[in-house]
Amino acid sequence: MKYLALDYGTKRVGVAVSDPDGIMAFPRCTLKREIRAVFFEELLALIDAERPDAIVLGYPLYNDGSESLTTRQVRNFAASLKRRVPLPVYYMNEVLSSADAEKRLAEAGRDARAIKGVLILESFLSQPESLRKEA
Repeated sequence: MKYLALDYGTKRVGVAVSDPDGIMAFPRCTLKREIRAVFFEELLALIDAERPDAIVLGYPLYNDGSESLTTRQVRNFAASLKRRVPLPVYYMNEVLSSADAEKRLAEAGRDARAIKGVLILESFLSQPESLRKEA
């Protein structure tokens, strides 16, 4: 299965995709969220072009497992996405991906959001299917 991962942010959304077999993750791009309609138009066009079998959303929790304001925003974003796309949407806890993304960014000189999307997707792909949480 091919997956498309989204690292939700209030200003930008990082996008990563897997290979068709769902084994490796690659950074794709970062989408700006300046105008809601334009953002969703670009996101839906990207989903149409990539043709994933499912979408993975980074799910931000604190280290103790509690939710933040961003967690609620991601749930709202997931609901909005599910109304627009007939694909399964999964959550992936992203608690450790921010620090790792910043480290990789410094090493590679790349966009932290896109790298964080890759980390979210890599974590999801390595997780047994029985532990995957559908939105």
